[in-house]
Amino acid sequence: MEDEYFMREAILLAQAAGCLGEVPVGALVVRDGEIIGRGFNSPIGESDPTAHAEIAALRDAARRLGNYRLPGCELFVTLEPCAMCAGAVLQARIARLVYGARDGKTGVHGSVVDLFGVQRLNHHTKVRGGVLAEPCARLLSEFFAARRLKKRE
Repeated sequence: MEDEYFMREAILLAQAAGCLGEVPVGALVVRDGEIIGRGFNSPIGESDPTAHAEIAALRDAARRLGNYRLPGCELFVTLEPCAMCAGAVLQARIARLVYGARDGKTGVHGSVVDLFGVQRLNHHTKVRGGVLAEPCARLLSEFFAARRLKKRE
């Protein structure tokens, strides 16, 4: 039940991104049951291709802890991470990743490749996917449907 609670918090961040015209993805970092980092997608607003929700949440947590490593922390994100974000998760030494919807175009926990399953890497993050997958996926599909509708008008 704790995973669902934190995913609902990540969904609120995703909704905030969507309200700003960004792809609605939200993420948060949790340590010992406490949220220590929050982020949502903002590459358009920040003119920054690295401004994904996961990167923002990791940066926020790292600043708060004063450490670029985040051992013992969990990352909750509404969408299966891309390669860039998965690399950041591994570099930060995140202990556990929990995500909502799968991403058939760029997801690297088995949708396209399984970066987290590469045994030769020096850190291994435990991963749980599919937590509140339906509401996470619905946010994205509704966002892109509205975007397509605007293009037709």
